[in-house]
Amino acid sequence: MSDSPITAQSCLDLLRQIRDVSFATVDEKSAPQIRIIDVMLAEPGAIIFCTARGKDFYRQLVTDGRVAVAALSDDFKMVRLQGRARRLSDAEQRVWIDRIFDANPSMNDVYPGETRYVLEAFALDNGEIELFDLGVSPIDRHSFTLGDAAPALRGFQVTSACVGCGTCARVCPQQCVSAGAPGEPYRIDQDHCLHCGLCAERCPVQAIARRDA
Repeated sequence: MSDSPITAQSCLDLLRQIRDVSFATVDEKSAPQIRIIDVMLAEPGAIIFCTARGKDFYRQLVTDGRVAVAALSDDFKMVRLQGRARRLSDAEQRVWIDRIFDANPSMNDVYPGETRYVLEAFALDNGEIELFDLGVSPIDRHSFTLGDAAPALRGFQVTSACVGCGTCARVCPQQCVSAGAPGEPYRIDQDHCLHCGLCAERCPVQAIARRDA
């Protein structure tokens, strides 16, 4: 992955490579629930996973559908994916389950023979995906969207109230704040920002604001 451009698809492929990842949902009481689920397939623009119809996870997927996925590679690349899971159509279910078992033969030991069809396949193909690489210095961050999801702004930005004192640049843990052109505010390099907020806390004129405010 390090030798090729980082894209939304390369992030999905990394989730498949990690395979055992955390899936979070909400239950009927809006309480968070989390478990380890295998990413069974990485398709163009989607990951495919499955679960049995009798599980709480299945009920939460079909009732609410919101899912947050997080995984960490051995070289400290964190992938986060959040969106709404989509149950694949009845006509496609057996085809997808067979594909999953072909790509993941160990599943035959867990669900032998026809018992595999108690499982149903879901796609996560609409949402936001982010790669947060803690294994490089400065840290590296890349964000993408899947499907028709709208990108969300996160982190901080320096506003026009900046007086150019440079406090933000001096306190930044990743040194990703730099001076702008003469008369312009300082700038935060979003690709290397931790989103820790220390610059906003230390700014003497409160010129740094959250981007999602």
